[in-house]
Amino acid sequence: MFESAELGHKIDKATYDAEVPKLRVALLDAQFDLAQKASFPVIILVGGVDGAGKGETVNLLNEWMDPRFMQAHAMGSPSDEELQRPQMWRFWRALPPKGKIGMFFGSWYTAPIVQRVMGKTKASQLAQSIDQINRFEKMLTDEGALILKFWFHLSKDAQKKRLKSLEKDSKTRWRVTDTDWERFKIYDKFRKVSEHALRETSTAEAPWMVVEGTDPRYRGLTVGKILLETLRKRLDHPAKTAAVKGAPLQAPIDKLDVFDKLDMAQKLAKKVFESELEKYQGKLNLLTRDPRFRKMSVIAVFEGSDAGGKGGAVRRITAALDARHYRIIPIAAPTEEERAQPYMWRFWRHIPRNGGVTIFDRSWYGRVLVERVEKFCSEQDWMRAYSEINDFEEQLVDNKTVLVKFWLAISKDEQLRRFKEREKIGFKRFKITAEDWRNREKWDDYERAVCDMIDRTSTEIAPWTLVEANDKNFARIKILKTLCQQIEAAMKRKK
Repeated sequence: MFESAELGHKIDKATYDAEVPKLRVALLDAQFDLAQKASFPVIILVGGVDGAGKGETVNLLNEWMDPRFMQAHAMGSPSDEELQRPQMWRFWRALPPKGKIGMFFGSWYTAPIVQRVMGKTKASQLAQSIDQINRFEKMLTDEGALILKFWFHLSKDAQKKRLKSLEKDSKTRWRVTDTDWERFKIYDKFRKVSEHALRETSTAEAPWMVVEGTDPRYRGLTVGKILLETLRKRLDHPAKTAAVKGAPLQAPIDKLDVFDKLDMAQKLAKKVFESELEKYQGKLNLLTRDPRFRKMSVIAVFEGSDAGGKGGAVRRITAALDARHYRIIPIAAPTEEERAQPYMWRFWRHIPRNGGVTIFDRSWYGRVLVERVEKFCSEQDWMRAYSEINDFEEQLVDNKTVLVKFWLAISKDEQLRRFKEREKIGFKRFKITAEDWRNREKWDDYERAVCDMIDRTSTEIAPWTLVEANDKNFARIKILKTLCQQIEAAMKRKK
């Protein structure tokens, strides 16, 4: 895969000087069109051999293009804050919005490759990382992102010569570290692992471009022309909507679904409720003050029918917690800033650090519920969202996050009663809107969407807890009890 990048590619100075001015003008024009249309983001990944000109190329693109519409991210070792989140969190946060260019000098490929070369991971773990990367990049491209991946290569002899040359020059000596020479000693292993990773992740949606890094003029001109050609092609010929992909949804022929098996008549007397409430709030408080809790985090997801009692249940949880350690994230229609990013972005950025609790009042499941039913997104978008959500939740759980998902179910008659009650009570009127009544007319459509959601996303690592919520007392205790059980079970697994 690297043979063509070891041929000694060069560009003479006269050719370079003649080409660059025209290239810069064309790049700026394309960048302006990108910003004006703001219909997709551009993600540039820069990786490769030490000394092959990665940093110089990033600096060159910054010089050639308008820095107002592009941002470079030098992704070194993760910070303490980043180490407490999923490995991809720091990249999720740095993704460029539509209309802008984001360059990653060091990317989501760096850690999997380096860890495998250093013997810190097994081949099976590298394969798992590669599979995760492919799914992530597929999600980004399905969301409309244009991804360009450049790998700067040097032969072993060329790398040795390059490192020595940099060391001799007092202006560049600082760029060569002991780590560079240590890695040079295992060049062959780096090449083997890198080649495997590139081969497995060079996809139709996000292919790798291998660039020989020996000659800076060849290197810069090659990257500039590839960027221009790819960007211009997307701008002039927008991507077409992809066909629906995913296992087909199958409605039961007898019309029996998960809600038919719920006992909606379950109730809890006031005295029993008050006793149980004190018991489980106390237990939750003790669990979150346990030293072991400092090494984990909790995400509680609340979904359910309109007027299902989500707000009341959330208040019973937060009453047991230290206000410094929890956040409630109410989810409404996305803002303009959020619409300029992948639909998961507004949830990615609220992942708690260790010792924290984040409660989502509505969540990423809106993509397969309200956006599906109200046709705010295409069928292709919500169909692929099932697997994307499962991937995201797997990363959360792998990162020692206790993920608890609640669906609060009420009957259609109970919803009607609560709607009417809200209209009559002054301090509850703000809770009922015309949209709630309109959504009620689509009860069957929403119920079908919920059943599909549960079938596709109630996994062994992140199952759904269905809560019979006709009786608020019963629902609140079931939620508190389930949350305590999940946290306690996670603590026992860590012993």
